[in-house]
Amino acid sequence: MKLSTPLALLALVPLVTQVSAGIVPRQNRGGNNGGGNNGGNFGGANKGGAANGGANANNGGAANGGAANGGANNNNGGANNGAAGNNSTDTGANNGAAGNATDTGNNNGDPQTSLTLDPRVIAKGFANNGQDVPTAGQVASLTSTNNFINFCLTVPNLPLTNGQQIPGGSCNPAPIGAIPSSDKMPSSKFTNPKNGDTIPADQAFTISMAINNLETGNFVNANENYFSAPQQLSSSGLIVGHSHVVVEQLDSLAQATPTDPKKFAFFKGLNAAAANGVLTADVTNGLPAAAYRLCSINAAANHQPAIVPIAQHGSLDDCVYVSFLVGLTLCLAK
Repeated sequence: MKLSTPLALLALVPLVTQVSAGIVPRQNRGGNNGGGNNGGNFGGANKGGAANGGANANNGGAANGGAANGGANNNNGGANNGAAGNNSTDTGANNGAAGNATDTGNNNGDPQTSLTLDPRVIAKGFANNGQDVPTAGQVASLTSTNNFINFCLTVPNLPLTNGQQIPGGSCNPAPIGAIPSSDKMPSSKFTNPKNGDTIPADQAFTISMAINNLETGNFVNANENYFSAPQQLSSSGLIVGHSHVVVEQLDSLAQATPTDPKKFAFFKGLNAAAANGVLTADVTNGLPAAAYRLCSINAAANHQPAIVPIAQHGSLDDCVYVSFLVGLTLCLAK
């Protein structure tokens, strides 16, 4: 049967299509089902925004910062922060940023499980090194445009703190957290012993300390959760935490050289909630005759020092200097 020229051309179209499909590699075998990657796959920048429903295996597309989710890239908001793929000068800054205006690109809508930094919590002030108004002796601040989320990569010689107490040093990725108002900064004052007291050596005594503006009685596992969570505030705006008391032996009350923080005569976590605003610690065996410094260490629940909102403030802790002598009768006020 003789075909006309137009009909012959139509008959060849399916053949050409099949041959082309066999020769041209398919770049989207990962299945970007959202459809937004058809324009942005060349550099992996995801300019279509809300796509990335699949594995994103296009040119450079797997390098998306959001693709840290095992390559599955389920961040439907398209918040791929590191995309710059091959064959493109695009920086991967997600020019279609979060195609769904209300979707921030968080896994399942939960920002606390997402591996993507939510743009709403980026502190733009962190990009300023503070030297716009120079002051004598003032140094430039370290800067960041992503909240220092990968800061620990800058100190590869240090392990992550990872909830552990690491004597050799570490890098902790947890943020500082919630900071109280200036009228709710914690403070403490020893009520027993008092500064300058003379105490019988080697006899049991009780340390007592008044505490203010600290939601006491809150401490986590110090061996597994050390510094592993941000500072938190109670419903009344107080730091959720606990306190400690440490006693260090001195050469004399007139000692002028700094003490060694690794050495102490007595240490006790004041883990119970304060009773009528007072915390206590029993020193059951007393202390040998010597001069001592007693100090408090007020802390948040994960054992980090209390963080407050202003630089100029009174001490959050208290210290007293006392002497323990042999042959005295215990006469401390209770």
